[in-house]
Amino acid sequence: MRMLFTCIGGPGHLNPLLPISRAVADAGHTVLWAASGALGGLVENAGFSFHQLGSRPAPGPRKRAPLRVADAEQSDEEVRENFARKATRTRLPLVGPLMRDWKPDLVVCDEFDFATMLTAELLDVPHASVLVSASGLQIRPDVVGGALREIRAECGLPADPDLSMLGRFLRLAPFPPTFRAPGAWRHGTERAVRPPSPAPAGPAPEWARVRPHSPVVYFTLGTEFGMESGDLYERVLAGLRELPVNLLMTVGRQIDPAEFGPQPEHVRIAQYVDQDEVLPHCDAVVSHGGSGSVMGALAHGVPSVLVPIGADQPVNAERAEQLGAATVLDAATATPADAREAMSELLAVPTYRQQAERLRAEFAALPGPDHAAALLENVARAR
Repeated sequence: MRMLFTCIGGPGHLNPLLPISRAVADAGHTVLWAASGALGGLVENAGFSFHQLGSRPAPGPRKRAPLRVADAEQSDEEVRENFARKATRTRLPLVGPLMRDWKPDLVVCDEFDFATMLTAELLDVPHASVLVSASGLQIRPDVVGGALREIRAECGLPADPDLSMLGRFLRLAPFPPTFRAPGAWRHGTERAVRPPSPAPAGPAPEWARVRPHSPVVYFTLGTEFGMESGDLYERVLAGLRELPVNLLMTVGRQIDPAEFGPQPEHVRIAQYVDQDEVLPHCDAVVSHGGSGSVMGALAHGVPSVLVPIGADQPVNAERAEQLGAATVLDAATATPADAREAMSELLAVPTYRQQAERLRAEFAALPGPDHAAALLENVARAR
């Protein structure tokens, strides 16, 4: 069978789908990936054919921007206007010709890629979505319902007041079910799966052994928010480096680690390190609360200090704190002393680690990407 995978947004939207597409390809099906040009290298490096949707935007400015923390209302507005209205209308004329030409048996997209779902419905092709926001609170009828109602009418599709389109065939949720917030909007077709099991830990990297027998801490603001974090890196770093730990801070490919000046021997600053290489050796993580960062830590049973900035980060942080696997700081006001005290508490109080390990066990008990591939096969065959 021919399966088309699409996503909208950056690596945070791509990464949850990649292992599922790999399992589909390994099962003998033909896979084509379609996304923005910025993701082409990641897709091709994973071994897939890639179709670029639209022209590749020019690289943005490299200058770091002031911190702007978005509240829940602003995050909802971004989903409503940027994803549901603007991006959907922009992508519809790009996805349609591809699907008509390539003729997939099934389309798989991330939960924000409404254009792909609408096109699949127009062409009577079954589709499945993969959830990319861990708490499950961003895609809700009160947020996206009005915009999708407008666009459905423009496309000549019948009204869908219950938004059944979003879960008509299958929704894959690559998160521990407990982590889904009580208010998350669920469909009867939602199935929980897990990413590939973490590889066995290799030898601890040199930076993690500078202070023998000391905790290892990893600090990241993810792949998309570091350039708009103001002095958050500096404030958190100033607090963490005073602790008796081994610290790795990653700042993304657009920031020069030299900007932060000389550091003590037990602190390493790098642009990028694969988190799967870091997390097996970690005792604690500090992050912005992105779904990928939070789920990566929990998959290894590692607790977190979370400093959410925007998107789904505040609701992810709130949920992780409710479950006892994290403590949360205000990104706008946190001082070095706040960061130091929060990390000291996280390392000293065993319940944080215990709750993270409980969620790791829940994660590990879920069926993996092979099961997701089988579910997708079933949807395609049923049609």
